[in-house]
Amino acid sequence: MAFFSLEHSKAAYLTDFVLYGVAVTCLLIFLSVLTPYARLLEVAVFVLAGLFASTGIEYFLHRFILHGLQPFKRWHELHHARPSALIGTPTILSTTLIIFLVFTPAFLLGDVLRASALTLGLTGGYLLYTVTHHAAHHWPARHSWLKQRKIWHARHHHAAGNSVCFGVSTSFWDVVFRSNGRKASMSEE
Repeated sequence: MAFFSLEHSKAAYLTDFVLYGVAVTCLLIFLSVLTPYARLLEVAVFVLAGLFASTGIEYFLHRFILHGLQPFKRWHELHHARPSALIGTPTILSTTLIIFLVFTPAFLLGDVLRASALTLGLTGGYLLYTVTHHAAHHWPARHSWLKQRKIWHARHHHAAGNSVCFGVSTSFWDVVFRSNGRKASMSEE
């Protein structure tokens, strides 16, 4: 049952990084080799759409599922109680969701290039999220971007009710939906 555990061993925890790193690399190679020149722009748009969608999915899942819907809320509270523990979504669950909710519908509605491009963008975004989240809790911040992400995520962990700063890899959706913890000024309204 280690595949379905929320708290992972170091090996199981690293599986996301390795699996998604390999998946991103393989999809990138596949698309680089098999995309006809005439479809390069289309494929690039699908990759960017997947990457952009991944930030919205990250925000939506964190704010409304992990902080609002049982049993996910209770499971996520374990991470808030022990932020340096190796707690995360089981890799088998995230992989299954990406295959069945992203790649398969995109393949059925389009073709293998569109499905692979969308999946590359979304999987790349998920990999960025996992690395950023891990870094926010475990790495020293030597660069300004990581310092900003660590501060942002710390605001989330220390806010009353954890009700702000749901984005991990970006603060874009927190600004859009005003969950960044800042009051709107008169000029913003």
